[in-house]
Amino acid sequence: MRLMPRSIRGRLLALSAVATLLALVVAGVAIGGILERFVVHGADQRLDNEGFVLASLVKRDGGIDRARATEIEAGFAPGDVWRIDTPTGSLSRGGLPPLTEATLDRLPPPRPDRRHDHGVSPWRPFDSDLTDGAPVHGRWRTVLTDAGPAMVAVATPRETITRPILGAMAPLILSLLALGVLLAIATLVQLRIGLRPLDRLRDDIAAVRNGRAERLPDDQPAELAPLASELNALVADNQAALAAARGSAANLAHGLKTPIATLALVAGEPGRDPDGRLAALVARLDATVRHHLGRARAGIASARVVTPVAAVAEGLATALRRIHAEHGVVIEVAVSADLAVAVDRTDLDEMIGNLADNAMRWARSRVVIGARVASSSAIVTISDDGPGIPAIERERALAKGARLDERGEGHGFGLAIAHELAILYGGDLTLGDAPGGGLTATLTLPLARSIQQ
Repeated sequence: MRLMPRSIRGRLLALSAVATLLALVVAGVAIGGILERFVVHGADQRLDNEGFVLASLVKRDGGIDRARATEIEAGFAPGDVWRIDTPTGSLSRGGLPPLTEATLDRLPPPRPDRRHDHGVSPWRPFDSDLTDGAPVHGRWRTVLTDAGPAMVAVATPRETITRPILGAMAPLILSLLALGVLLAIATLVQLRIGLRPLDRLRDDIAAVRNGRAERLPDDQPAELAPLASELNALVADNQAALAAARGSAANLAHGLKTPIATLALVAGEPGRDPDGRLAALVARLDATVRHHLGRARAGIASARVVTPVAAVAEGLATALRRIHAEHGVVIEVAVSADLAVAVDRTDLDEMIGNLADNAMRWARSRVVIGARVASSSAIVTISDDGPGIPAIERERALAKGARLDERGEGHGFGLAIAHELAILYGGDLTLGDAPGGGLTATLTLPLARSIQQ
């Protein structure tokens, strides 16, 4: 199972969410601990003050000033309980049981206190239960008397400490949640602004790919500048390679013109071509060479070219109905009228024409020319209900001069020419199974600029 998202935005958002959650939890625990110490410290100070008053009731001889105890009791906080145990007697209020070593863990050794006229130990905290089971938090100390050590303890219900803590935690938690929401919004805004250069870079690359720009802008953020530089170098290398290939194609086409002209003269000699088939083939070769020579000189068609697919497909369908009328094959065009591609009209006519003509030759009853939009490309399909081409033979079928069945007409250039033209425009031609049986030829071509925008 993949824990981290694939996108950079998703990863940064996930890491930020985890870090924010941990920070809020740590902050809540830390603030809660500080709040508890503050409340406990305030309660301890109050209990210590009450304890000093109780310690003053212990007489030097170990007795307890019971008369004065009644007088000072009114000054204690409601709910507080206390107890005095001396060698000579005990006095308590509120059901606080005697504190034993098991309760206090270990009694500290007696220490003198200059604030009292006889020796006392420091105040120490304890947590215990009353006789009725109610938990209390208290303070205790020992007071030295002539009769032996006396123990003074004062406590307050644990609820008096937990109640203000819980009361303060509710708004604290709400404040932390509000802070978390604000941090989440800030993170989303930060990601949106911080990753915006990547979106612009994607649009710039699309502009270069579609011919609307020749290179990426130089004003990139420092982190993206090296990437943009490498991409510009790659575009320059591709343009240089394309120019070299275009020059080679022009040289090749130019070199073929003379042999083809000679072949035309030979074919025109009496008796050389009685049925005219050789002359027709030579004329087709000459037209093809002239066409590609012109394209090689002029370069690839501009991405600003707008050629409607429906108009080309309808025109070809009308011509093919007449040419293959004796076959009884129905050809249909299912292409939106507003779909256009950035392809020269002659090239588009040649690509669809070759594929549709091949489909009409092999179809049993029906050929369909369709098209749809996928991202920044147009997907043109030519489907027939003929025997199709086995998967293992489809790659060979796209090679120049390849004929899978020598019984049919043609010279094996149609699929290859369509394939090469599609690649020249940055697209592709693939062969696959048609729905219900037969062959589907799929052309991927760049959308016209007006369609992309």
